[in-house]
Amino acid sequence: MICQKRHRFLNEFKQLSDSQDDQKSARHKCAGCAFLKGLHDALSGVQMAASLDAGIPDSQAGTVRHKDAYEAYKQGYQEGMKYMV
Repeated sequence: MICQKRHRFLNEFKQLSDSQDDQKSARHKCAGCAFLKGLHDALSGVQMAASLDAGIPDSQAGTVRHKDAYEAYKQGYQEGMKYMV
């Protein structure tokens, strides 16, 4: 599955670390989708994942190309935790 969402081109993802390895099962995963998954997990009270699951689509387009999707997931999770009481 390939991500076709517009978030692949958001400038905010340029600040993510480059990633060419497959640590945390994040190679070629869409950093935008990973961020949203982290946000959703935090807001749903789900424990932060140790690695990305197969449900996150791939993306090699735009600003998410070769960016660390697991780092994006963690940022989304941390953002979501700001709203938890």
